[in-house]
Amino acid sequence: MVTLTSAESALKNVYLGVVANQLNVNANPLLAKIKRSSKDVWGKEIKKLAPFGINGGIGAGSETATLPKSSGNSYVQFSAELKNLYGKIELSDKAIRASANNLGAFVNLLSDEMEGLVKASAFNLGRMLYGDGTGLLATVSSASGQTVTCDKVNNLIEGMLVDVYTANSKTASQLKIIYVDRENKTFTYEGTATINAQDKIYVQGSKDFEISGLGRIFDTSATTIYGVSKEAYPWLKPYVSAPTQEQEISDVLIQEAIDELEFNHDSQINFISTSAKVRRAYQNYLSACKRNIDVMSLEGGFKTITHNGIPVVADRFVDDDKMYLLNTNDFTLHELCDWKWLEGEDGRILRQNADQPTYSATLVKYAELICDKPCGQALLTKIKSTITA
Repeated sequence: MVTLTSAESALKNVYLGVVANQLNVNANPLLAKIKRSSKDVWGKEIKKLAPFGINGGIGAGSETATLPKSSGNSYVQFSAELKNLYGKIELSDKAIRASANNLGAFVNLLSDEMEGLVKASAFNLGRMLYGDGTGLLATVSSASGQTVTCDKVNNLIEGMLVDVYTANSKTASQLKIIYVDRENKTFTYEGTATINAQDKIYVQGSKDFEISGLGRIFDTSATTIYGVSKEAYPWLKPYVSAPTQEQEISDVLIQEAIDELEFNHDSQINFISTSAKVRRAYQNYLSACKRNIDVMSLEGGFKTITHNGIPVVADRFVDDDKMYLLNTNDFTLHELCDWKWLEGEDGRILRQNADQPTYSATLVKYAELICDKPCGQALLTKIKSTITA
């Protein structure tokens, strides 16, 4: 007979390992390339020494000259707070009782809930990798009734609960998105709210609490990162190509950025991430040049085209005109632990919701993404989504 105890046992011993692997490896091709570590985690914070430059104790001289002066490696200390990442499932008491004598029905019940949790968590993890840590999804252009037009909708999906901010004040909470029109960059929500142009859309309760993704690293307006001044340490500034006019995608454009990073910052690019539009433009470019389009398989079951052996991955969370060139060896997802169920003092993970005939369980991970060498990464912008053959 299925009980709450057996349900908890299944969540802990059967589903947890599978879910953790899916979120760590299969959620996003970039995430699968980033190493994970519990090193440098001190309490609620990450304290990490990042080396830069080279050891200065080298030189040449005569056989009787004074030996070179020693000069050790240079370091700067990064400091960042672990971010709290949550995923929640809910089971009704009625559903549990209805499947109490039918193991197959109960397994289907749990499997459906876990599949939904993995899908939602994977979407948000992938989105955060390219975000700036603020949780900003979109900026409102206009609103009419319950239909909102935004500057972009690639971060939005049906079922998402969002908050609305006017300046720094929250004006609406937990609005449910029921439809996203990606062609016209609009979404329709369920509920009542007053939304105006220039309002900001965030994931429910997440404003300023998300991991520091690529948007944070390439934020040219930010004066600090990981608690360190960019002016004091200019190597914290990545390479950004921001021409005044749109530029055509080409091997030369990509190679120019790769050469800049390799020769000036000793960085070996091993991952290229771009929008689907730019990837199609690159495929058109290769076809126009009568070039073969090579395909490679990545960890997690992803397949992609390549540039000189470097994977060129299309990701929905990259803006239409952008391309990131990354050395993923410089990135670490620092975590207090892997994905775990949130447990009460009695060790229970399924708890009744207050005044409701439902039980919920919460998956949690405490982590933050840090790039040891921001100057070893590049961003190309204003790339045309089509090319002239």
